[in-house]
Amino acid sequence: MSQPVLGILTLYMNDKKQLEERHIYQKMIVEGQKMGLDVFVFTPMDVHHEKKLIHSLQFDLKSKKWSRKWRSFPNLIFDRGRIQKNKRFEQLVKFRNRYNSSFTFLNRPIRDKWAIYQLLSSKPRFRPHLPETAIFQNMSDVYRFMRNYSCVYVKPMQGTGGRGILRVDRLGKELYLIQGRTLARKIIPAQKMHKARLAPYLIRWKAKKNYLVQQGIEIKLPNGRVHDFRMLVQKNGAGKWAVTGCAGRVGPPRSVTSNLHGGGHAVPMNTLLKLASHSEEKRVEIRRTAEKLSIDVAATLEANYGALCELALDLAIDPSGKVYLLEVNPKPAREVFNQSGDPEAYRAAIARPLEYAMWLHKQKAASS
Repeated sequence: MSQPVLGILTLYMNDKKQLEERHIYQKMIVEGQKMGLDVFVFTPMDVHHEKKLIHSLQFDLKSKKWSRKWRSFPNLIFDRGRIQKNKRFEQLVKFRNRYNSSFTFLNRPIRDKWAIYQLLSSKPRFRPHLPETAIFQNMSDVYRFMRNYSCVYVKPMQGTGGRGILRVDRLGKELYLIQGRTLARKIIPAQKMHKARLAPYLIRWKAKKNYLVQQGIEIKLPNGRVHDFRMLVQKNGAGKWAVTGCAGRVGPPRSVTSNLHGGGHAVPMNTLLKLASHSEEKRVEIRRTAEKLSIDVAATLEANYGALCELALDLAIDPSGKVYLLEVNPKPAREVFNQSGDPEAYRAAIARPLEYAMWLHKQKAASS
């Protein structure tokens, strides 16, 4: 059997053709060579459709340098292209559509937050773990949530990294506290607001974009900072879903989100659970529940949306120890494990997609 080739499909961050995760791709190329997998990186801009060639990015292990090389299309494609509002993302969509059935993709795009919520909430076993969520169509949606919950979040239907999220706390009958982050992740300081000002503020914030309103879960630590947990599940070398690791994330002061790109920092999961004064027995129970939920969610999304090889789940754990699923990220970063001091999970996060690619290639070869 010939050496399998894996192409990592991604997008440039800018017109200078810079890659956001070049260091991760470098590690993947090195790991791939160890297991007999030829790995290169490319974007839709690098594809010559007529010649059926790719002007790939290669990393040479001997010279420790990146270079360009014309390559044939790979056997397998690992899609790491994240949503951008520009022509580069439009090119990615066209590439996916053109080659949808021509190549073996390790993973497929999944739907937006609302579609995922609708799917999961249709399954009785997931409902206890989902904060109530609705489309933000007008202010009556927000007021309905505020009557039931002392805190709600207003968030974009698409997007990651905590961009454009607002937290609204009810302080009194007609007094609210608003804080959040702009689409550029800039922190919006907390400000009190009368009900008369709240409506025009939120409508202006939403503009014509698609937003959700979501039940707020109590995730503040004793020091006032918010926290959550990033659970990474991936397909392993046997083609099965497995938990790679889970780390806690703590937001910076005055932030309503804990994302690392927004200034948050990572800590071991157990460290945060201890801060909540959970016993060791309770911590084991919480972790077991979180892991079972995450694998079940991954399997359910794959059954409905097509091939997946990894998902990151953002989880909230309230003071009682109840586990909630806040968001699902199909293109997760791996640095949370590096920062939290979990080198084993960090290495596995890089290697597992490659191990799965090798397994998938062997399965394809055996069936052909």
